[in-house]
Amino acid sequence: MKQPLDTYRAKRDPRKTPEPMGKHRGKTPDGRTFVIQEHHARSLHWDLRLERAGVLVSWALPKGLPESPEQNHLAVHTEDHPLEYASFEGGIPRGEYGGGQVTVWDRGHYDLEKWTDTEVKFVLHGSKASGGYVLFQTKDRNWMIHRHGPSTRTDPLPSSLKPMLATPGTLPDDGDHWAFEIKWDGVRAILFVEGGRVRALSRNELDVSTAFPELADIGAFLGMTTCVLDGEIVALGENGRPSFGRLQHRMHVTNPREARRRAMADPATFVAFDVLYLHGRSLLSATYDERRDLLDSLHLSGETFTTTESFRDVSGRDVLAATVKNGLEGVVAKRRDSFYRPGRRSPEWIKVKSFRTQEVVVGGWTPGQGNRRDVFGSLLLGVPDPGQGGALAYVGKVGTGFSQSDLVDLSAALGRVGRATSPFGAPLPTEVGRVAHWVRPEVVGEVRFSEWTPDGRLRHPVWRGRRTDKSADEVVREP
Repeated sequence: MKQPLDTYRAKRDPRKTPEPMGKHRGKTPDGRTFVIQEHHARSLHWDLRLERAGVLVSWALPKGLPESPEQNHLAVHTEDHPLEYASFEGGIPRGEYGGGQVTVWDRGHYDLEKWTDTEVKFVLHGSKASGGYVLFQTKDRNWMIHRHGPSTRTDPLPSSLKPMLATPGTLPDDGDHWAFEIKWDGVRAILFVEGGRVRALSRNELDVSTAFPELADIGAFLGMTTCVLDGEIVALGENGRPSFGRLQHRMHVTNPREARRRAMADPATFVAFDVLYLHGRSLLSATYDERRDLLDSLHLSGETFTTTESFRDVSGRDVLAATVKNGLEGVVAKRRDSFYRPGRRSPEWIKVKSFRTQEVVVGGWTPGQGNRRDVFGSLLLGVPDPGQGGALAYVGKVGTGFSQSDLVDLSAALGRVGRATSPFGAPLPTEVGRVAHWVRPEVVGEVRFSEWTPDGRLRHPVWRGRRTDKSADEVVREP
């Protein structure tokens, strides 16, 4: 006669896996134990196990428990597990059934309301999981899990959010009302984390999840925590400082295999500095201090993600001086009583740079010579001028700072946006205009420079990289 754990034991070799084999039958004192285990196997999922007739009846939940009655999650019915499995944590060897790391996410007891072959209705009483749920079998024999009773969500999880933007300016003197953060030199990203999965949108709402697969580490770390994070994707150089140039070969990758290869060779880091949604509640109307305390409570720290420090009892000038000393980009001052304003450039956030950079729009190029005869020699740069209907105001040309891959990639990009006429609102200097090739004003980049000249040109500009996360109409002249 087949025993309840025969299927479980048939899939496991006790000589190779540390999992319990269920030598002792029995039950817990109340017979109503439940456990939810986080399981990092081929794909992250959670195993829900309910004690029943001396075993743990089990379902795998790829997205975890649903937070709202409006959503059902897949629940894959798996083999019964022994009661000892309720306390099992450890690594199942690679190549074995269920290979991967197992940890207990929550445990407690449950009240049973109904148990049939096709439906199980119960109420969980745990430290993290609580409330009523029902497991039910569908017509195609799959199982689903549904939350019944009140939702744990006060607000719906947003599908997209544009980041709040800082206004260029000077450090505020009223330090008691401001917090100061390091300005990171990378790519802005909003992360939507749900069921251990991460979806990342850039500033112009492009999905960059494929280009930066290491962002998935944050989802694995947060488990079933649903949240929206604001932060910066950065590439750290050998000196430990952010290097925007090192991000260039990562930003445009759309092939998942190639993206994983590049991530292994040169991983990026996500630096979180705000949380916009957490525990089923929108935080857009919470103050900076409230949001920051909640962000700190997540303890985001790992090999590929971290939380930037918030200096709330330190002089902004001291923080800026430290960024100058360490070669960092600058400081962002944020009013501690400010709300989060998606998509708006607000004076409640002020950015102060420790060196001068300017976003620019490419309006044309001049031919290269010598070893650059097959690519461009310099790029003709502009900034949209509101006084001329958005036509480009010429701010100079740049011919240095390009890597070999920059030269090739930019030449290809410019070849796709050529046009016959100048996009600049006024004629360029004769020596430039007579050899220029014009392009549609769509390619956005960033340069570092020493100062603005009296006639509105960039002095000594050096190319820092292309900004595919920004559109031309977002470019403004930095004061």
